[in-house]
Amino acid sequence: MNISYDNQWGYGPLVISLANTKEPLYLVNRSANRPSHEQADDYLDRAVALCRRAGFRHILLRGDTSRLSSPKSDFTQTWKLDEWDEPGDITFLFGADANPGLVARAQEIPAADWRRLQRPAKYSVKTEPRARPDNVKEQIVREKGYKNLVLQWEDVAEIEHRPDKCRKSYRLVVLRKKISVEQGQEKLFEEYRYFFYITNERGNSCEQIVFNANDRCDQPALSEAEGENLIEQLKNGVGSMRNPLDNLHGNWAYMVMASLAWTLKAWCALLLPVAAGRWQVPHQEQKQS
Repeated sequence: MNISYDNQWGYGPLVISLANTKEPLYLVNRSANRPSHEQADDYLDRAVALCRRAGFRHILLRGDTSRLSSPKSDFTQTWKLDEWDEPGDITFLFGADANPGLVARAQEIPAADWRRLQRPAKYSVKTEPRARPDNVKEQIVREKGYKNLVLQWEDVAEIEHRPDKCRKSYRLVVLRKKISVEQGQEKLFEEYRYFFYITNERGNSCEQIVFNANDRCDQPALSEAEGENLIEQLKNGVGSMRNPLDNLHGNWAYMVMASLAWTLKAWCALLLPVAAGRWQVPHQEQKQS
């Protein structure tokens, strides 16, 4: 146990999960003061080997975008990109640090190269659209005069980028967010914030790259936004991250054993018949089962 970047006592576990079933493949306990990316390359290699033994022909590696509050959070791992790109069966998509050098390059992108990002609806309306409820929280923030960050729009573009530790250049997708900083009823100023994604995927559009990166919020933890559904379930569902013991390795063993409950749930779900897909069964047979 140690003190994290936000001065909290605890641990900083590393979770490597499988997107298909949302099961944790590896769970590594570490002190809270360790960098978030530490040992990630080793355990990603182990996950790749495991998936290959399981018969997967193509593997997608996705990793965290650096948090502004945690400068040590960086899963880009540029020293491994060439090695992962070489075999041809691995696609990687990692968030890259918004360091001053990349931000400066993003600011130099011609205006004509930016495209407005239109995010798809979260779900399709099958009957009639419902009226959106009032945003009570935002009203309270304005009434009390707190600072409020309001997203105006998002743009995407791309450039070629060769990290210092790479021999090759890769595709760097840039997401630019126009933010309005408000206090009470007044607008203080507007600013751009940049997010970067480095990938060896050449077929998809910039928009698809961003959506693919954001999809991690609904499964393998450590997302750039606030999703992190798998870690939430491991913490408060099966309780694998309660850390009831007084030492690193004891809590590590507890985490792994408790997370097996989630894995068994994922495996049992694969046994259930579904309406479509390779497990499809006739309707009559479903009623008899």
